Formats: sequence, C-alpha cells, structure tokens
Amino acid sequence: MTVEPGPAPLSTTETGAPAPSDAFSLSVGANGPLLLHDHHFIAQMAHFNRERVPERNVHAKGGGAFGFFEVTDDVSQFTRAAVFQPGARTETLLRFSTVAGEQGSADTVRDPRGFALKFYTDEGNYDLVGNNTPVFFIRDPMKFPHFIRSQKRLPDVGVRDNNMQWDFWTLNPESAHQVTWLFGDRGIPATWRHMDGFGSHTYLWYNATGERFWVKYHFKTDQGIRNLTAEDAARIVAEDADFHRRDLFEAIRRGEHPSWTAYVQVMPYEQAKTYRFNPFDLTKVWPHGDFPLIRFGRLVLDRNPENFFAQIEQAAFEPSALVPGIGVSPDKMLLGRMFAYADTHRYRIGTNYLQLPVNQPKVPVHTYTFDGAMRFAHSGAAPVYSPNSYGGPVADPARGAEAAWHVDGDLVRSAYALHPEDDDYTQPGVLVRDVMDAAARDRLVANVAGALRAGVTAPVRERALAYWRAVDKTVGDRIAAAVGTA
Repeated sequence: MTVEPGPAPLSTTETGAPAPSDAFSLSVGANGPLLLHDHHFIAQMAHFNRERVPERNVHAKGGGAFGFFEVTDDVSQFTRAAVFQPGARTETLLRFSTVAGEQGSADTVRDPRGFALKFYTDEGNYDLVGNNTPVFFIRDPMKFPHFIRSQKRLPDVGVRDNNMQWDFWTLNPESAHQVTWLFGDRGIPATWRHMDGFGSHTYLWYNATGERFWVKYHFKTDQGIRNLTAEDAARIVAEDADFHRRDLFEAIRRGEHPSWTAYVQVMPYEQAKTYRFNPFDLTKVWPHGDFPLIRFGRLVLDRNPENFFAQIEQAAFEPSALVPGIGVSPDKMLLGRMFAYADTHRYRIGTNYLQLPVNQPKVPVHTYTFDGAMRFAHSGAAPVYSPNSYGGPVADPARGAEAAWHVDGDLVRSAYALHPEDDDYTQPGVLVRDVMDAAARDRLVANVAGALRAGVTAPVRERALAYWRAVDKTVGDRIAAAVGTA
C-alpha cells in the first residue's frame, strides 16, 4: 500500500465532528465498564457490523478496472447507438469474476469467468453482461436457480459436491456445450488479461432508419490466449488465492494496460426465422463461416479502482441497461436476466443502487422514481407523477422507444420449438473433434475423469459417461477407461 506523505487530516465522526479517540473507548475509570453513551464507539462498531453488503449470489469473487472503449471501424449501418458511432470514445468499467465461489474462494478454479462491461455513454449507461465463453449451461431461466444451487454447497454438510454438479448436468443435456468448454483448456484462464470475453446472448441492433439486425459480441484479447493446466492451477491456489485479482491490478499499475479487440457477428433480421438452428439458444454458437466476425472497436483498461468496495464491490451490471440502437432478443435467458439482475442489486446494495457514484450515468437523470432507503439525489419540489401540469419530465417515444420484434403463439411452458439442427451434442462434438487438438483432448479426458472420480456416485457417473459418449464416442470411451469403468 502506498500513501502519499503529508500532514494527516483530522479524524472525525461520521457526522463530521472531531473524533474523541480512535484508540480508546469511554469507560468508568481505566479499568471500569464501558458506557453506552460512548456514541463514537457505538457508531464504529455498528458500522463495522454492517460494513459488508451481502455478497453476490453468483459471481461473488471478482475484480475489475476502468478504461475506455473506442470505435475503430464503422458499424453505423447496423446500429444508431452513439457509443458505437465512428470516432466515439467512451469511459468503461469491466468486472471479471468466477461464477460459483464465494468471496474468499480461489481465483484459479475451474469455472466460467464473468465479463461484465459498463459503458458510461452520452445516452445513458449501457451494460453488457457476459462471460469468457460464448455459450451457457442452460437455455431457460426457470432452471437458473437450480443450476446455481447445484454448483454451491450441500444443505447438510455445507461443502461443494461433484456428484450434485454432475447430477444436474447429466439430467440437462443442453449443458454439454458449456461443460465441454469448462473442462477444456479454457476452463482455467492464466489471467483475466489472457482470456476472451463474449456477450454470449443474441442482441438486437437497429440503425437510424429502423433496419434491424441480430448480433453477438466478441472481445478478443490482444495479449493472446493463455490457460493453466489443472496442476498449475492447484499449485497457485495454495500460493495465492487472489492471483487473478492481483495480476490485473499490478499489470495496470506497471503501465501494462490490457486490451481487447471488439468484434460483432451480424445476422439479417429475417434470416433468424429460417436459420438451421435456433439463433437465440444460449447453448449454441453461430458458425463464423455463416456470420464472420466484423471488427468495430477496442477496449482498454488503464485505471485501477481507488477503493475496491466502492467501485468494484458496489458496481452493479444489468442487461436491462440499454441505449437507443440496442435491444434484446427472444433469447429466454436474456429475457429472464432483464429482471433478475436489477432486482438482485436492489436486495444486495439497496433500492437506490444507481445513485452510487460507480453506477451513476454520466448524463442527467430525470425520473419519476423517488424516495426509498439511502436516496440522496432528488428533484426537490418537482412533480412525482405523470402526466402533470407543472413541467415534469416528458417521455419522447421517438428517442426512447424500444425496437420491436414480431411474435405470436399460444401461452406454453416448453423448450424452444425445434429447428432442423437443434440438438444438444452436435456443437460440443465439433468443439472436441475439430477445435481441440490431440493434446487438448488428452487434457479434457484427464480433467473430466478426475472430476468423476471425486465423489460421484455410480448411477450419476454412468449417466456422465453416456453424456460424454453422446458428445464424442471416442472421448467418452477414454473417460470411462480413465475412471475404471468398462
């Protein structure tokens, strides 16, 4: 820790009065009992008892930094969003995280990494909440609480459990693509700087004339991809549980500012209706041969937080933070997250979490949302209802209206309607056979076999072997041999 030299400021109470002492509580004599009216001690202890907000239920352990996004290539034919217009440069905040572990968990565990990006645009905040993988374990948000609980702790003994994880995964074959990513080399990135980021979901872009496009975001690391083997990761866990958090902070402090090149895949709006698989399914990737990457920007992190709690722990990201030119899609997971993320911030940080400096937009806010715990920015005597006759804010549908997409059908609870190539095992099979080389497949087999040997019951293990044989017969047979099952 580096502190600039200089005269120390006067210690005060929370109300700004000079503090009576920061070393001694008020007592009856030096050896006597403490007094309830020692308001400074009471205030110190009461605040200490509450100085940790509830940790995030998901993505609890993480870190981040500030930087900027600059547009390098013209994509204005696809979107009217000011943040992505030629020449635009926008302040950003990027938070990295693991998914399942708690605050004190180790960084170098096998887990997806969160890649949550906040753009402080001149049209309001735009949040892109993604991961370091282009897919996810499930495609319907109804399963999300169940999935996360399967990655957490057993209710009786309070420990994480491989059997619980594999039980959920094998009962939900849609997880196969993400699980293949997870147990491959990219399941443990060497650092946050050396991994890609993805928006993962399908989003809607619309241009100045109202023409619509479906898009997927890709952020390719300029540092190159680097990963850890399971053995290296285990060694680092024993040496430094905060390895990734420390690496990012120290790299930026040294002036080694990490960067990512931003690309977008673009699908014409009408093509989604007849494409060979469901383009809104979060367990699928769009083939680059059909939808090539289009470069459009560069993301740079060049400023560390000054206070981790205020600027990283209290940072709130939500896919509902959109700007004109960008909308959502029929991706069910995205639509579920539109509610869930903002609602969890209201619980974790407070009703007025968007008034915290790290979450505040850089543009004026004129809203009919008012009051609530800890609200400090307000509109004075302005009307708190709409419509009104006293000069209150007025919505402009031409500027603020969302882009629409057509949908019809009966109200049902079901999986996506099938497209010709909708299945759960084709894409993970391609990943294993065509993307991984022989050495990477060897490591995949070893990683999966090691997990299946660690406390997975025989019935779940048999399902897991069938699951992997459906991904790739040869790899599945090798995993079976490695765990000692014919």
